[in-house]
Amino acid sequence: MRIIAITPPGTVDREVFIIKRLLAEGISIVHLRKPEAGIHECRRLLEGLDRQERARIIIHDYPQLYEEFSLKGIHVNKNITDLPVGYNGFRTRSCHSFEELRRYKDEYDYLFLSPIFDSISKVGYKSAFTEEELQKAAEEGLIDEKVIALGGVTFDKIPLLEKLNFGGAAMLGAIYSQLQAK
Repeated sequence: MRIIAITPPGTVDREVFIIKRLLAEGISIVHLRKPEAGIHECRRLLEGLDRQERARIIIHDYPQLYEEFSLKGIHVNKNITDLPVGYNGFRTRSCHSFEELRRYKDEYDYLFLSPIFDSISKVGYKSAFTEEELQKAAEEGLIDEKVIALGGVTFDKIPLLEKLNFGGAAMLGAIYSQLQAK
């Protein structure tokens, strides 16, 4: 199962070190999601990573950084609602319903589905799906290797996510809270 990290929305102390460590320890991809940080902070962070590390970063907020730093791809969400004209790179998207999964599945390399569990990083952000609904979607083939579970995901929930046919797990709170404590 692919494990994906998502950065916190604002600046974080020692974040270049944290991202380097995540990638070195087996995290597949890091989603650079910084709506509370400016493009200059994101640029400085990316400058601290080497070429191989940047090739495993997907940008959420400043699509112009994709080409500038030869990043892995661009994520479509409420901040980037459309991919740049002529863009042919790796593409991911946030979805919050089964209808969105059906609509976008063929257009993207993978899709986040959230919130699967109650959020760790967003207080009051509750799961949108029952386990029975997720199981039915898996049986119908809607949840598969292209669907990444997001929202309240912790390492102990990975066996359940595998059973539900998710292709990966995306984490913010579970990963960053551990690393910042060290």
